[in-house]
Amino acid sequence: MADLDAAWNRLEAAAKAAGEKRIVEMFDAEPRRLETLTLDVAGLHVDLSKQAWDEAGLEAALDLAHAADVEGARAAMFGGAAINSSEGRAVLHTALRAKADADVKAGGAPVMAEVEAVRARMKAFAEAVRSGEIKGATGKPFKAILHIGIGGSDLGPRLLWDALRPVKPQIDLRFVANVDGAEFALTTADMDPEQTLVIVVSKTFTTQETLANAGAARAWLAAALGETGANQHLAAISTALDKTAAFGVADDRVFGFWDWVGGRYSLWSSVSLSVAVACGWDVFQGFLDGAAEMDAHFRTASLEANAPVLIALAQIFNRNGLDRRARSVVPYSHRLRRLASFLQQLEMESNGKSVGPDGRPVKRGTATVVFGDEGTNVQHAYFQCMHQGTDITPMELIGVAKSDEGPAGMHEKLLSNLLAQAEAFMVGRTTEDVVAELTAKGVSEAEIATLAPQRTFAGNRPSTLVLMDRLTPRTFGALIALYEHKTFVEGVIWGINSFDQWGVELGKVMAGRILPELESGAAGSHDPSTAALIGRLKK
Repeated sequence: MADLDAAWNRLEAAAKAAGEKRIVEMFDAEPRRLETLTLDVAGLHVDLSKQAWDEAGLEAALDLAHAADVEGARAAMFGGAAINSSEGRAVLHTALRAKADADVKAGGAPVMAEVEAVRARMKAFAEAVRSGEIKGATGKPFKAILHIGIGGSDLGPRLLWDALRPVKPQIDLRFVANVDGAEFALTTADMDPEQTLVIVVSKTFTTQETLANAGAARAWLAAALGETGANQHLAAISTALDKTAAFGVADDRVFGFWDWVGGRYSLWSSVSLSVAVACGWDVFQGFLDGAAEMDAHFRTASLEANAPVLIALAQIFNRNGLDRRARSVVPYSHRLRRLASFLQQLEMESNGKSVGPDGRPVKRGTATVVFGDEGTNVQHAYFQCMHQGTDITPMELIGVAKSDEGPAGMHEKLLSNLLAQAEAFMVGRTTEDVVAELTAKGVSEAEIATLAPQRTFAGNRPSTLVLMDRLTPRTFGALIALYEHKTFVEGVIWGINSFDQWGVELGKVMAGRILPELESGAAGSHDPSTAALIGRLKK
């Protein structure tokens, strides 16, 4: 512990020293900066050279990773140890994309035979639906899928569909997650129940929001097809066979997954069955293969040349060394527009903890607030604050080098904005440059004195740029795995369990207490504000 405390102290001191420098000047001071801070792995080019650390800061960050035993924690995770200590579970989402002959164990028990069996069932089901072998109750092939889940059962598959869907899909895929009935109504308004397959995703088949939407979907099907006909349009991702059977799902249309797969890590499993059907199995398999390639890199590369480790250390340098408590993720890709939403759950649910596995409060700040949307749209929204606001917010910018989609010349315009913003955030614009420009335009000295400060950009805003060769199943799988491993490394260094989520439960429990009050009128015990609001709604 003493060594770890000393490593934290060195990091904080190094960050304070680096924070007094300008990033752009570090390139001249450090001739190998670009070489040291760029990596190529699994079709991704990762550039961390615009981050705020100097050579001493990077060295201190790596020392911290060694002191926290990131390598030992990594080995424990891949080895199937019960690193989710509060629930006594292994963490093996990496097994879901491993080859069938991989030697993967959870608590000493081999798992790949079961994984491969579920994958084979998924593939057979996907191909049977796509070929028309599996049909609806009236004999018509399925032309649409309604995917019902929430949290990890929705965000991952929804992002995956957006990223990899065909421009004109053979089978349309739509999602319902919110218990607000408006989402269900808007999503199903133009869907044909005769040709819609409903896939309900809930491991325990008890999630309130998911069951509410599943019930609405079953009623929607039954109104058109009858109760028996509705059953032929149902599939489920669950381990509760008694509950799925009671709902009307045949056992051979229920696909399970394991307690060593957390919800936010489950998009590699049967949770993404709807995407495997709608995109085709080859696409889904390519997604798994890309993640496996990143797994191999993370597992074997030294910390100094390890993409997930370095991205994690850059965030820790900003979060803990420079007290920057938010981070923006901006993909310059319409297909990746939901990435920030996905990372909000992955990172903030995983690492939004203030207590370690030993039950003691952590000594330093943990997860940052993650926000973002697609570029170039956000350039016309919150980038003003990012460039000239009072707080410095680190960024990750994600781009795609080659794309054949859309009108000619559009992609080059997109890339020019990506590169320009990364440079502008770092370089900024000096008051002297602004004064020279305004003077050349004949603006008076009095106006210049007022306008120049408003048009000055301080720069020195750090960013990481991840450039995908192309947006393919392989590179997209690698990108998501990159962020998963980054999140894990951060949790190890912060000394928290990244794989439980007790903070999700409290609101659910309290909502379960309030619902009967809204429905039946029986008063409960609440704080004055909540009691008054319940009374207002009942009126």
